[in-house]
This record gives sequence, structure tokens and C-alpha cells, in this order.
Amino acid sequence: MVGVEVSGGAWFVSHAGADRAWAEWAAWQLVDAGFQVELDYWDWGAGDNFVLKMNAALDRGRFLALFSPSYFEPDRFTTPEWTAIVAMKEKITPVRVAEVVAEPILRPLIAPDLFGIGEEAARRVLLEAVSGPRRPTVAPAFPGALRQLGGSGPRLPGSLPRVWNLPARNASFTGRDTLIVRLRQDLAASSRVAVQALHGRGGVGKTQLAVEYAHRFAGEYELAWWIAAEDPALIPDQLATLATRIGAAPAGAPSAEAVEALSGELRIRSRWLLVFDNIEDPSVLAPYLPGGGGHVLITSRSPHWKAHASPLDVDVFSRAESVALLHAHGAVLSHTDADLLALALDDLPLALAQAAALLTDGLSAADLTAELARNTAEVLAEGRPAEYPVSLAAQVRFTTTRLAADHPGAAALISALSLLAPEPFPVTACAGRLPDSTPLADALATRLTGTTAVRAITRHSLARAQDGTVQLHRLSQTVLRDQLTDDQREQAGRDAEALLTAADPGDVGLPSTWTAWRVLLPHLLAMDPALITSEAGRDVVRTACWYLMDRGQARTARDRLQKLHHTWSRQLGPEHEDTLWTAQYLARAHHDTQDHEGARALDEDTFRRRRRLLGEDHRDTLNTASNLASDLAALGLTEEARDLDEDTLARLRRVLGEDDRDTLVTASNLAIRLAALGQVEEARDLGEETLARQRRVLGEDDRHTLSTASNLASDLAALGLTEEARDLGEEALARQRRVLGEDHPETLITASNLASDLAALGLTEEARDLGEDTLARRRRVLGEDHPDTLITARLLELSDATRDEPDVE
Repeated sequence: MVGVEVSGGAWFVSHAGADRAWAEWAAWQLVDAGFQVELDYWDWGAGDNFVLKMNAALDRGRFLALFSPSYFEPDRFTTPEWTAIVAMKEKITPVRVAEVVAEPILRPLIAPDLFGIGEEAARRVLLEAVSGPRRPTVAPAFPGALRQLGGSGPRLPGSLPRVWNLPARNASFTGRDTLIVRLRQDLAASSRVAVQALHGRGGVGKTQLAVEYAHRFAGEYELAWWIAAEDPALIPDQLATLATRIGAAPAGAPSAEAVEALSGELRIRSRWLLVFDNIEDPSVLAPYLPGGGGHVLITSRSPHWKAHASPLDVDVFSRAESVALLHAHGAVLSHTDADLLALALDDLPLALAQAAALLTDGLSAADLTAELARNTAEVLAEGRPAEYPVSLAAQVRFTTTRLAADHPGAAALISALSLLAPEPFPVTACAGRLPDSTPLADALATRLTGTTAVRAITRHSLARAQDGTVQLHRLSQTVLRDQLTDDQREQAGRDAEALLTAADPGDVGLPSTWTAWRVLLPHLLAMDPALITSEAGRDVVRTACWYLMDRGQARTARDRLQKLHHTWSRQLGPEHEDTLWTAQYLARAHHDTQDHEGARALDEDTFRRRRRLLGEDHRDTLNTASNLASDLAALGLTEEARDLDEDTLARLRRVLGEDDRDTLVTASNLAIRLAALGQVEEARDLGEETLARQRRVLGEDDRHTLSTASNLASDLAALGLTEEARDLGEEALARQRRVLGEDHPETLITASNLASDLAALGLTEEARDLGEDTLARRRRVLGEDHPDTLITARLLELSDATRDEPDVE
């Protein structure tokens, strides 16, 4: 936006960010003609309120608008600008800087063109639009006014400098307006030579962005030179050519002398642009960065530029930009298909351009989506757009090949991560915990060597690294995984399993491990069970499902365990210890999802096999027996459950002792069976004894201790000891909320029981509040139709019915 005062009035020039070059050119011409100009890029500083500045300019009077396609995009600041002027019935003076049809309400206005004509003619059209075609009434301003802004003025936007070797402009370039505006602001704001490094993953469009910037602001420079910098050895000759071109060095001069002469020349010049494309090592480029008043633009996959340049991260497209790119490349498809395709391709510009090329060659959106699902790498090896040097698949292969040569351990790490989830993986947690002498183990021998490996990966922009984690880009991960040969996949599987076991957080019953489990969980769920070959690997993957069940996510755990059980039954046999343990975990998942028949069938089969394989008194056999008793109780076979629990408890006490964890858990379960059969006093006595032992042996905050306390509170309430029940329930609930969390299923059981105790004591409002909170949480965690949810809902209904009954004399 530009404000101009002339003949006692004030001007506000409105433009889209994409047309900044036109705004700067117009502002310069107005200053040169004697107008006073306020330009946000020149005059507004950090902390200024953009909206207030804009409104103040609008209040000062007349309005000059630079019409272009970008100007009429709905989400531009320009829309409220011109609509506000129309609403105030003020005059708009428009000029066109590109071919465009204005909004209907503005079409009657005559908008002369500044584009497509010479610079002098454009200047005359601009000044006539502002002042009208009349003779001046005051003496012209001294021409030296421009010198106050420094240097010579910009040329007409779109005109190229005399010294120029930039690649051709991409006619299908779309989006990136915000980045281009920011890039221009950062370069123009620097008081010394401005060096900007555009960094990001391969295929994100860094080079295309640099080309577009150079063309869009070509009029701001007297020379612009492109240096292909992927091979650092070729940089000197390209700079020497520039030195010869501008007369800084004679033809045939040695490259070193020519480069030195060029640096000296650029130090005393301004308004020049150098672009170093695809340079990876900042230290290699440092000797070639000149001083002076020009601009340097760098494109790189490496983010490590802070010592030499201002880094600017180039990320994937927004979804709207992705859809626009598909259409710009000629793809004809519905908005829904475009949205789904952009999602599948991670909004990555190169992948989208390749997809568009395939679509224009006759492939349907449905067929392309199916092919992507079948083999992403194969699809993305096709349809390379002309503006990109290689396809995405070729780029990934080339980058990983280079990484393998530079750092084999880092290459092994990304291959392993390609088989896991596209989420942050805790690499530093594995340092020093991989036993085998492999490239991966060597790379992660210590946290320091691990940092070196991660830096090698991020230098090629294959992944993001933060807080000790590494996250592969989703699409790059898919392409990398699809490119693995059978042998490479087998080795990557061994390495992925080694990472998972090395990162094992430990006992899921300890709250201190839960944060680490949350981070690792997506990878444990993503790992193909067929690639897991060790007991430790199978154990950590299986334990992740136990963690899920403890968090109330039994359905997710059940689906995963079914796949694990099927795979390992086929690979190892039904009586392998890992298969039996997986069956036992799966039985719990069925139990937690209310499929008690399924749970019983699995536990009975496991119990039968373990009695035969291990004997009746083995800990694992007795553990399965205790689980089977819970299945029987859930099916209403309470007496059978009690009898089995009594037998199991006697064996555990004899074999493992009174204070063993499994003994105490079974004792607590038996107390539940006794209470269910009406033997409440016996249940209370056993519960009190068990709770005392658990508090002493396991600790007061142990999950099993708290579960026993909650069950004992119910027994006390059933015996009419309501106040004691409330006190014990409140203590157990407070500890469970702190240790397990407010939404844990076991916490909600205690909360539901406590609400009943409060109601029995006449504390109706407290009971109601706790019951409603518990119901809301159970609906969110367990679902509307879960039996526990229905129990809480029914208790609340009964409470309402009791409260609404009329008093009877």
C-alpha cells in the first residue's frame, strides 16, 4: 500500500502482495514526480499495527488501486480495502498491472493499463491517472529527490536486466505469494549484502521459487546471475563467466583471479542478484559470498545456514495451492478428487506436478490413486515435469545413495525408519542400546555419534529432527520403502526391530514410562509383524497393545493383536511361547471390548496348552487360569469363576508365596467373586488383607493396590458402612486421578462407585456432579454403548427419578 499527498489531498495505493514489484516501481515514479509517498515496505516498522495503518491511510482520502488477478482474490487484504472505499462512496482511481476482469461493481471504472507498454509510456499513464492530463500548477520538485532513497530507480516490472542468465519462467507456477513477499521484504530490508537461504526437502519447489522471485523482481536489479552449485567444483568457472561479462576480468583470465575481481566489483555495486542453486555444504559456499549492496539467494536441502545466511524454510503447499497447481498443469478433475490426490501426495509440488502430467496423459484420478496405493515409488518415477531436473523417485534414490556413501549408519537409520510410522522416532533414546556391530549400531553408539548421523540426514532434508527425534516426510518415506530391494528390506526390518527394542520404555504399569510409550506407540503399531524375528521385538510390540488397553483403547489393541497372533501362529506355531502370550493379550482385548465368549475361548485354549507344556503349577499357567476366571465371571458363571480362583490362589500361595504380585491380584479377584455371590463379609475380609499386603509390597500408588481399594470400598458400602466406603473411595479416586489420569477406565470405575456412595449418604448434588462428569468421560473414552457407560447413565436416571418423586405424608 502506498499513500500520496497531492494538491491538498491524500492518496492510498492498494495492491496485492504478489504485485509488490509494481507497487515499488509506481512509488518510485511518484516520488520522482514530486509526490509524497508512504510505502509500507519502506516506512512501516516491526510492531506497527497493519490494520490501523491501513485504516489511517484510507481515512486520508483518495484511493489508487493496482488491478490484477491476485488483487481480487477473496482472502486478500485488498478486498476490505476497496469494498470500504465503495461503501464510503469515495472515488477509486484504478490502473491495471495485468490482464484481469474487475469485480462487477468496479467494471464501469476506466482502468488504464501499465503493462504491455514501454516504461516511459507506463510512467506517463500512471501520472495522468493520479494527477489528470493537465499542466502542473506548481514548480516541479528537484530531480534529486530520488537520491534520498539511494541508488537508481527500479525499471518497469517484467523488464530483464542487461546481464541475465536466469532459467526460463515456469508458466504453471502457482501459489507461494506469501513466501515471495517475505523473501522480498527480508532482502530489501538488509542494510548490508542480503543472503537468503531457501531450504526444504527435495521436490518442495525451492528452485522454482527462486526462479519466480528473480523474474517477478527482475526490474529491481541491474544484473542477475544463476550459478548451478550442486557440484561445488563448477562454481568458480560460472562466476568467472559473470566477471568477464561485466568487464571485471578479461576473457581467459584464470578462474581464481576472475572470481576475486568479481567480488571487488560487486562490493562497490548495488542492485545485483546472485542465485546459488542446490548447494548443500555452507562451508563450501562461504568463500564465494561477496559483500556490497546486492542480494544473494541460495537454494538447499540443508537447513544449516544460520552462520552464513538467513534461512527461510520452504514447506509443502497449502491444500488450496495444491489444487491450483494440479489445475494449472492441465489436470481435469473434481475438487474432491484433487483434494484426495493432494492428500495422498503430501501436498508436495514435484509429486503434484508429476501426478498432473499422468492425468493429462489419460490416467483417471481413481486409477492414479490406486496405482499410488500399490507402489508409490513406481508412479513417481513417471511423469517428470519439464521444470524439474528429475522425478521425485529418482531424487529420493539419488539422495539416499549419496547418504549411504557419506554415512552408512545414517542411511541404515532412514531405511529402518521407512518401515515405521511417519511420526517422530526417539533416536537418542536408542543410543548405546543396540547390541550388534552394524552400521546402525555404530551410528548410534553414543548420543554424540547419533547426533552426527541425524545431522547427515537433515543435511539432505530427508527428515525433520527435533528434541532427539527424527521424523521422515510421509511421502519420501513411502517412496523410500517402495524402493527397497528384498535384501534391503530384510536388513531394514532387522534394524527397525533393533530400534524398537532399544527404545523400549519399560514397565507399562509405571507412570514414569507413559510419555515414552506415547512417542513410541505409532511405530510399534506400524511395524510389520512378519519382519519381527526376536523375542525382545515381539515382546515390545505386544506390550504396546497392553499399554493401549490400559488407556481404554481396547478396540485398537484387539485389531493389532489379532494380526500379531495370526502372523506368529503361522510363523512360530500355535504353541510357541510368544504365540501363547499374544493369545493371552488378545483374550484381554476381547474381554475389554465385551466379547467375553471370544476371551473365554482364547484363555481356555491357552490354559490347556500351558498345563500340558509347563505344568499346572507354573506361574504362566496360573496367570492364564486367573484370566479365565475373569472371563467366566463376565459370562455370569460366577460360581465356576470363584472355584477356579480359589484353586489358583491356593497354588500361587504355595508356589510363589503370599506376597507375590500375581498372588495378590488373584486374591483381589477372588474377593470380587465372593461379593458377587453374596459373601460380602468374606469378600471384605479378604479385600482388607490383600490391600494391606499390596500397600506394603507394591506401594500405595500401584495400580493393583488402587483397584483393590476401590473394590473394598464397594464391599464396605454393601455392608452399610457408607462413610468408610466414601472415605476409602475418595482416597483411591484422588490417587488414581494423579497416577492413572482422570480418563483411565479404572479411575472411572472408582468415580462411578463413589457417586453411588455419595448418593447413599444423601449428598445428592455432589453425587450428581460426579456422576455427570463420569458419564461424559465414559462416553468419550469407552463409547455410548459400553456397559460401563450404560451403568453410569442408568444410575443418573434413577437419581433423577428419586429426586423428582413427590413427598408423601
